[in-house]
Order: sequence, then C-alpha cells, then structure tokens
Amino acid sequence: MAKVEMKVEGVTGDALLSAAGPDSSCEGGCSERHSHHSEQTKSNLITRLNRIEGQIRGVKGLIEKDTYCDDVLNQIAAIQSALNGVGKLLLEGHMKSCVVERIEAGDHEVIDELLVTVKKLMK
Repeated sequence: MAKVEMKVEGVTGDALLSAAGPDSSCEGGCSERHSHHSEQTKSNLITRLNRIEGQIRGVKGLIEKDTYCDDVLNQIAAIQSALNGVGKLLLEGHMKSCVVERIEAGDHEVIDELLVTVKKLMK
C-alpha cells in the first residue's frame, strides 16, 4: 500500500487559529503572539480545513483502492489549491492586522518575517 504525505511548512495548527482575546495585541510586551481572527473568519478557516481534511482522507481511500494515478493526482492538485486558498486568507488577515500593528509600533522586523513566510507559501 502506498502512502501519501502532504507537508505544509510553517503551519502550527492551534497556534494558527488562536482566538484573539481583548488583550491579544501584545502591546504590553507579552512573549506569546496571537492571531486577530474574527469569529466569522475563524469559522470560515476551520470549515475550509475540515473540508481539506476530508479530501485528504478521500485521497488515502483512492490509493487504498488502487485508483488510477491521474485521478489521484487531480485530487491532490485540488487539495493543494484549497490549502493555497486558506493560506491566502490567512496572509491577507495577517498583513491587515498583525503586520500593520507591528509596523505602527515601530517593529520593522516584521517585514523580514513576512518575506520569509511569503517565500515558503510560494514554494
């Protein structure tokens, strides 16, 4: 039986989708950073990720059934596209909130951090 493994660099599950509380901006110098997703955005991301998770299980089933390789590869391409969609949403929100806030606070190191992240997304 063949094994399909997908790797998403730089993604850390729960930390990626942390709920932002009223004190989550870290302006007071906290050591842990959090996202600033609205409940609607978080729900949208979780729904998309659940769908992707189902697609991955489907690909596993296709491989277990010895499905024609081209059909499996097309499903993998669909999964990658769906993951790219999640990444685009996260990147947009990150740039509009976290990056802007850090630049306004004088932390220009965030630009280099963002460039590294974008390079990973574009692989």
